[in-house]
Amino acid sequence: MPSDFHYDEMVKLLGYFNFKEIKKGKISGSRVKFMNQEGVPIILHKPHPSGIMKHYQMKQIKEVLGL
Repeated sequence: MPSDFHYDEMVKLLGYFNFKEIKKGKISGSRVKFMNQEGVPIILHKPHPSGIMKHYQMKQIKEVLGL
C-alpha cells in the first residue's frame, strides 16, 4: 500500500467503485461516510492537516472493496 495516498485520491477511487459521500445524518466534524448502491458503508475520519491517508484506513477500504 502506498504511504502517501491522499484523501482526494481516495475519493476518486471510491467514486470509481460507485461510492458516494453521504452528507447528512449523524456524521459530523472530520468524519465522512461513503455508501454504494448496495448500501455498503465506509466511515472514516478525514485525515488532516496533511490529507495523507493512514495505513489502517487504507486497509479498511481495501477490505471493503475486496482488493
